[in-house]
Amino acid sequence: MTTQSREQTGIRTLEEAIADAGGAVDVLRNSKARPTTFPVAAEFSNWRSEQRSWRESCALLDQSHHMTDLFISGPDALKLLSDLAVNSFAKFEVGKAKQFIAVNDEGFLIGDAILFYLEKGSFDLVGHPMAIDWVQFHIETGNYDATFERDGNSIVRQGNPKLYRYELQGPTARAIMEKATGAPLPDIKFFKMSDFEIAGHRVRGLRHGMAGQPGFELFGPWEEGDAVRAALVEAGEEYDLVPVGAKGYSTANLESGWVPAPLPAIFTSTGTAEYRKWLNAASAGSLGGSFDSENIEDFYLTPYDLGYAHAVKFDHEFIGKEALQKIAENPKRKKVTLVWNSDDVAAAMGSLFQEGVPAKYIELPKARYALYQADQILVDGSKAGVSLDCGYVANEQFFVSLAAIDIEHSEPGTEVTVLWGENPNSEKPQVEEHRQVSVRATVAPVPFVAFARENYRTK
Repeated sequence: MTTQSREQTGIRTLEEAIADAGGAVDVLRNSKARPTTFPVAAEFSNWRSEQRSWRESCALLDQSHHMTDLFISGPDALKLLSDLAVNSFAKFEVGKAKQFIAVNDEGFLIGDAILFYLEKGSFDLVGHPMAIDWVQFHIETGNYDATFERDGNSIVRQGNPKLYRYELQGPTARAIMEKATGAPLPDIKFFKMSDFEIAGHRVRGLRHGMAGQPGFELFGPWEEGDAVRAALVEAGEEYDLVPVGAKGYSTANLESGWVPAPLPAIFTSTGTAEYRKWLNAASAGSLGGSFDSENIEDFYLTPYDLGYAHAVKFDHEFIGKEALQKIAENPKRKKVTLVWNSDDVAAAMGSLFQEGVPAKYIELPKARYALYQADQILVDGSKAGVSLDCGYVANEQFFVSLAAIDIEHSEPGTEVTVLWGENPNSEKPQVEEHRQVSVRATVAPVPFVAFARENYRTK
């Protein structure tokens, strides 16, 4: 049962939109939906310095506005989540968090989010809507004794968020926390929570590391957020705390290796048919990039394509388990970082100042103009995978992308080509006249940054 009406009521469904367009690819490729935005200040100083802060001192990032919270409670709440997630819940308990990953009945990724175990029978699922919509659908339509409260992001919500949510990331994060709390920090393991007192308020904190650096995610009632933030800023003065705006924040994933918006595998298969009838067509998102296929299933990804093998556990029944067991026997792709050739990137950007049709505009620091970015990777002219999310990393002075590449081409140092530019059949209004260009790239590990590779999830 539910505690509120579904937001999609009375609006054209995804199933209807696909039928009208004659296929899911046309729906997405011509959609006006823009990429996820961060409704906070674009920059507090400049995004280059702000990027460097999580490597050199400490970044303060405001997560209060761009993510959706789904608060789930009830006797069947844990069973619901276990039925939908590839993750194990055998040792999941109050005070812990995990990356919640859901697949369809064929083992392809629907989405991921962060799941907080707040109290017995009470959870908060936080992230972009892909996974959250899927869970809400199953609460509303499944036979679960569970309720939910949805707090949409600040783009769609009227009024203030239910919670503030701040992120401290960087080498001095621990020192700032100790000064703000006035006490030595307990030894908190990765993705475990603890309670703190800051500015006289109880603050819940998750040991986290968004950019591959030491950090904490802090949250509490919205009404207390200003006081907590002010205390953090004051405590951070001697430790070079740097507020980070939307531009810098949007690139943190490029260093840690998380793909924020892979296309959800909801557009085909009988297992998601009822979901397509439930979901708003407007909630389906938009597809951008050079990857060329009229078969939407060619855009689907598995948890193994995105480096989530460590999270997949077959110790429970869940949607897609049987299919995923077969996929696990022979994964086809691997997640990597692609380091784009600097001369080729500069040439593409320089074409804006030359006669003739220029290359597709490369915005800095994040070059993203659709919700799901999918650019073709080529090796010797043959398709070899998909580049998913790209941008500039000031800490390394490289333009990079996260990619799912065929395993035989995944060795670091392998030379590939990324085809940059929108599919010519696109009618998206945010796509200008341009020409596609080939950009050389080199396969590198993920996470790209050595510190993240060597320390992420180990401390």
